[in-house]
Amino acid sequence: MKNIFKFLLIVFIVFTWQKTESFANIKVGLVLSTGGLGDKSFNDSAYRGLEMAKKDLGIDFKYVEPKSSLEDEEFLREYADAEYDFIIGVGFPMKDAVENVARDYPEIKFAMIDNTTNEKNIKNLLFKENEGSFLMGALAAMMSKNHVIGFVGGIDMPLINKFKNGYEQGAKYINPNIKILSAYIGGTTAFNDPLKANEMATLQIKQGADVLYHAAGGSGLGVLEAAKDNNIYAIGVDSDQDDFIKGTVLTSMMKNVDIAVYNTVKSILNNEFQGGDSYYGLSENGVGTTDFRNTKEIIGDENLKKLEVIIEKIKLNEIIIK
Repeated sequence: MKNIFKFLLIVFIVFTWQKTESFANIKVGLVLSTGGLGDKSFNDSAYRGLEMAKKDLGIDFKYVEPKSSLEDEEFLREYADAEYDFIIGVGFPMKDAVENVARDYPEIKFAMIDNTTNEKNIKNLLFKENEGSFLMGALAAMMSKNHVIGFVGGIDMPLINKFKNGYEQGAKYINPNIKILSAYIGGTTAFNDPLKANEMATLQIKQGADVLYHAAGGSGLGVLEAAKDNNIYAIGVDSDQDDFIKGTVLTSMMKNVDIAVYNTVKSILNNEFQGGDSYYGLSENGVGTTDFRNTKEIIGDENLKKLEVIIEKIKLNEIIIK
């Protein structure tokens, strides 16, 4: 009887060890959006999610930085041909490339950010940008002395307009009469053209805007620079940009791509992966503010408390954002 017990114990230990080893050997491939690492935006956030998974869960991962969207499918296929377990495409322009490769490799799990598909082996990581942007608009209206604020987006499209619409609704929630200026960078480098973004932001400042918000990826750093040069406030986006220009950047609308990526990796390790849409909003810690570490005194306790009340009202559906 003792021998049988020892045998079963050994089998259990070996099985557990093998399972743990297979977890540690899971390979993840990340194809970043144009602009690559250092954008202080969604690319950095996606990379950070995999760094967290490597540290906590023992995965291995590699990443590539395409020079243009024409290279996206090529890199995705290279990972698939190398039998990676999980492959991630960052950014809405990668939809077709991810779908094409996922159809050819149904046994491999994929994820794409900011787009949706019906392919069963693709997880669609989606965010309620309008909820986080509502908070940014409310804060901008609280801090604006001229009652004029600005928005600079990458491209005039539904995703970017979720940021814009939320921002406008939040601002008007505080001040129904506030004026909101908006502009789009456009072109093939819309999310990697800080110089053009700076020019657009400067034009809005000349028209009276004294708080600026952007949804333009790496281009948005030009908006923050324009705010600094003209001694007004700005609001960052996607990743924590508060330290980029301390005191100028009031807060950043955190789009926690890192949390979504980390959770998806964890679901694979737990054999819980399912394709389809996963939405991340305020309630899911998918969007939100930073900790205001550089601007608490500038914003003031009264305004910060107003933001806390708004957050709870959104979570309770007492504020409906379109």
